[in-house]
Amino acid sequence: MALFRCEQGARPASALTALLRALLPVLLPELLPSSCALCAQACAGVVCPACQRDSVIARPRCPRCANPLPALEAAAGRCCGACLASRPAYDATIAAADYAAPLDQLLLQLKFAARLQLAPWFAQLLRDAILQHAGSGDRLPDVIAPVPLGRRRLAERGFNQALEVAKPLARMLGVPLSPQLAARVIETAPQSTVAPAMRAANVHAAFAVTPGSLDGLHVALVDDVMTSGRTLDALARACKAAGAAKVSNYVVARTPPA
Repeated sequence: MALFRCEQGARPASALTALLRALLPVLLPELLPSSCALCAQACAGVVCPACQRDSVIARPRCPRCANPLPALEAAAGRCCGACLASRPAYDATIAAADYAAPLDQLLLQLKFAARLQLAPWFAQLLRDAILQHAGSGDRLPDVIAPVPLGRRRLAERGFNQALEVAKPLARMLGVPLSPQLAARVIETAPQSTVAPAMRAANVHAAFAVTPGSLDGLHVALVDDVMTSGRTLDALARACKAAGAAKVSNYVVARTPPA
């Protein structure tokens, strides 16, 4: 006796496929239970809603560099004193969260432990922050590009964490992704190992973008963490030299100033 009846004219294999597709969303969580990457409690996603609320706290930020800013100044669209004193090459920065516990540990796991399943969750956090700004009148970019790694570091790590976040982010926003938009032409020391006063010199002329390739475009640069902003500034200069009209930074986390 047949376990189920196929519709007239339907192939049994097609009916079975349809049945499995219908049951999979129901059965998969039971067969492959997930736990929160922070508290280890059972949840449907990578991070449970409670931990996400605790990790991602909205705060007023400088519209150019995303450092914390008094609420009244941020509401008026004013930039921080550092950006007014020395304007960076990029025009805007959107950060999903502060680089602080416990989110910082997840970023380290993505970067150094190859926990690539975290990348789409980070992309989701960024998407929410970006769409919130878009609702305030900011336009989405024409193209999204990750901050590139040098060949040696890419070979050592096996992946570019910025690209892993940029890929799902571009899909979520419906914006074209250009993984090869920029190249890192100088193998620089990691910025975390360089004294703050030397970080601008460390990445000077480290990036190359094809001249004229970005004429009139709004380019968004994606990275996992923004600390001094020197790397993104150097890359933004290369994009502006290639004709970009606007450069925005999309970063998962912003390191608060000391």
